[in-house]
Amino acid sequence: MDLLVTLAVLTLQIVLLFNVVMFIVLALVWLERKVLGRVHQRMGPMRVGPHGTLQSLADGIKLLLKEDLAPSSAERFAFLLAPLLVFAPSFLVFVAIPFTRDIVVRNLALGLVYFVAVSSLSTVGMVLAGWSSSNKYALIGAARTAAQLISYEIPLVLVVLSVAMLGGTLDLRGLVESQGQAGPYVLWQPLGALIFIMAALAEVFRPPFDIPVAESEVLGGPMIEYSGMRWGLFFMAEYGNAFAFSALFVLLFLGGWQGPLLPPILWFLLKTSAVILVFFWMRAAMPRLRIDQLMGFAWEVLLPFAFLNLFLTGVVQLYRWPLWSLSLLSLTGLLALGYVVERGRVTWRRSPSLAS
Repeated sequence: MDLLVTLAVLTLQIVLLFNVVMFIVLALVWLERKVLGRVHQRMGPMRVGPHGTLQSLADGIKLLLKEDLAPSSAERFAFLLAPLLVFAPSFLVFVAIPFTRDIVVRNLALGLVYFVAVSSLSTVGMVLAGWSSSNKYALIGAARTAAQLISYEIPLVLVVLSVAMLGGTLDLRGLVESQGQAGPYVLWQPLGALIFIMAALAEVFRPPFDIPVAESEVLGGPMIEYSGMRWGLFFMAEYGNAFAFSALFVLLFLGGWQGPLLPPILWFLLKTSAVILVFFWMRAAMPRLRIDQLMGFAWEVLLPFAFLNLFLTGVVQLYRWPLWSLSLLSLTGLLALGYVVERGRVTWRRSPSLAS
């Protein structure tokens, strides 16, 4: 009897979490269309529902009704399995995200490790999708996906480690509570916060890091041969991951759900929405990088500065210096990062390959 009750509660939690993730995805799709519309000086979706609020739902129903096709030369089992392998990790990371101290599916002592480990599994699905499609553009997109995710995962992990060193725990809820005493970690690690944002954009293929799915180069990358709801799973994984990484940034750097007057859940959603709006703004404002610029930025810029951020945090912790000293060191590193990027931008402008 106890087993049946446990299974019933687990099933209910999974169903509720799935519905929450679906609502988040639909809301983000609508919000991005509206934000990009305003940036382009137009209205965005307006026809389906009040101010187009039901447009995302209508598009989802359309995808469900579309025919599901597969190339005759594709490795059929792998081709059908790949979208699930991409979507499942983006769904599973929500299990460990604490929206407030009490609103969490399962609080894990190693929640930070769980998040980083599970979110990286989508690489397998993307590579499998590109390989199994029997399409050269899909295969090129899969190779780009593997190269990009592996490259940007390393700076991301180094920044996460530096935050864990500062908070003294790998528990996401514990990291938020530690910021209640020390203040938001973005004040003490602005360099780490910027590196995290850049790496997170690359992890979820958001512009200007959308090289693996660049329509003008590889026609959509690993997803080119997919249609119907299987293509929709890739789409849902992208927006689910965008919300998950935005939520992780809020938990690590912005104090999570902590704030005055308003309910904790409202503070969490407001902060996460602000980070997501930065993601949308980057899409509207930044051009896509070339593949050599993308890889060079990861290995030659972000990785050394991520090591620097980890080193500075370790020195401050070892010698028990005050946190304001870490803030000054981190700001100096941030200025150095800006200088390096500006120098690199001038070099890219003068690149023979770009001129040709």
